[in-house]
Amino acid sequence: MAAAPARVRLAELVATISLGTDLGLGQPMEHVIRQTIIALRLAALLDLSEQDRTVVYYSGLLAWVGCHTDAYEQAKWFGDDIAMKREAMLAGDSAADLARLLVRRLGSGGSLPDRVRTAVTFPLSGLRWFSTLLESHWKATDLLAKQLGLGEDIRRSLVESYERWDGRGAAGLRGESIRLTSRLVHLADVVAAFERLGGADAALRMARERSGGQFDPDLVALLCRHGHEVLDGLDGGSHWAQVLDSEPGLARTVDEAELDHVLGAIGDFADLKSPYFIGHARTVAHLAEGAGAGLGLVADDVTRLRRAALVHDLGRLGVSNGIWDKRTPLTLAETERVRTHPYLTERMLAFSPRLAELGAIAVLHHERLDGSGYPRGLSGTAIPATGRILAAADRYATATEERPHRRAADPAAAAAQLRVDVRRGALDGDAVEAVLAVAGHRTPRRRAWPAGLTAREVDVLRLLARGLTNREIADRLVLSPKTVGAHVEHIYTKTGATNRATAGLFAMRHGLMSDFEPAN
Repeated sequence: MAAAPARVRLAELVATISLGTDLGLGQPMEHVIRQTIIALRLAALLDLSEQDRTVVYYSGLLAWVGCHTDAYEQAKWFGDDIAMKREAMLAGDSAADLARLLVRRLGSGGSLPDRVRTAVTFPLSGLRWFSTLLESHWKATDLLAKQLGLGEDIRRSLVESYERWDGRGAAGLRGESIRLTSRLVHLADVVAAFERLGGADAALRMARERSGGQFDPDLVALLCRHGHEVLDGLDGGSHWAQVLDSEPGLARTVDEAELDHVLGAIGDFADLKSPYFIGHARTVAHLAEGAGAGLGLVADDVTRLRRAALVHDLGRLGVSNGIWDKRTPLTLAETERVRTHPYLTERMLAFSPRLAELGAIAVLHHERLDGSGYPRGLSGTAIPATGRILAAADRYATATEERPHRRAADPAAAAAQLRVDVRRGALDGDAVEAVLAVAGHRTPRRRAWPAGLTAREVDVLRLLARGLTNREIADRLVLSPKTVGAHVEHIYTKTGATNRATAGLFAMRHGLMSDFEPAN
């Protein structure tokens, strides 16, 4: 009898998520891990309890995980959203520094007329979005923490990590009204970035300059007294094993059912990268799992295939929305950047021995039998059955989803596209037919929608979450813009959402983005 698979530590899963956060922030992998180690070392100097150090540990690894949830809007206003966040981390901390950054980045990457148009429209509509940016980030972070089963103390600390000592943070908390664990993580984040670029002296100098403003002055003083001790050994090699070994208390593990739940939550968060991607991972997982079972794969292979599908696009976090959401043809450089995302997925999952087997499948979703795929250009028998099925499932799901440069194909047209790919030798015929068989079974029409939404409001919510304007929604649903505006206000009231990103979170959490049938 085969031995049961080793249980995965929750810390492994959370640390894997942190690698995606690194990519979205424009930082090297393990930036968040390094900040967590710094925060833990400061916590030890403060002689914090094991419970408080656990809060520091998990809030350190999860802090900023929600920062890609409005990357669509960031790219719309500032061009490369990843470059914007990278610059913001190293910019000064005053209101004037922020204003200079916004002015410099507005319309970045666009033509001169486009930049002028962006500069004119930003004060009218962009500032309203910008004022809710941090709220969107912490709400998304809190949702993931809840899905991971983390305690209220960790969730509250995560929310308050967006606060500043001087009160100019997300909710206006100031001084010691901000939890100590949150103040530690907030300081460690920026210190880690400056230490990597300029060494310990640069990090300590930055901390002193921002003491009493962005950072708790007592924590800065502690850091400066023990700076080289706290920052020792962070400038080389991988710190993956070190951060896992640093988990306070007994290591928490997840069982097989919990693992599926957590991987689904991780896939959902990757899909929040763009409104065009919402629901993609779960659709691909549904198609791939059914196709794998239909083709007679053994149960363990079907399980691995489903799990790989849930996280196959984590690497999208490392590509700017200025590329993903572009309506015109990509340049050669942009195309090459897109082609890196399966590799980035594999690289993130490879850190964990248990997740590495999923990465080995996930990396194959853009490979093609004729060698025309990427990232490795594999062909023929070099692509296993799981990879062939995943490629077919991803291709079908993508074809039936809208993208910035095209409308979604109807199911019949998507099936025809896949069969053309089979005839030209790109996709496996058996895998394609198995996926199409699964796609042919429609889910039952929903009768009762969450939060008391009507069927029409669900239609509007789906398009709103995809990033369409009220006028575009009106054109699509053959309604007046005024009627759409009323629906949007009702949606916000019923769901508690405040903008597109939080509305998208609600839709994703309630499974409204991956249904095969429209509400009407």
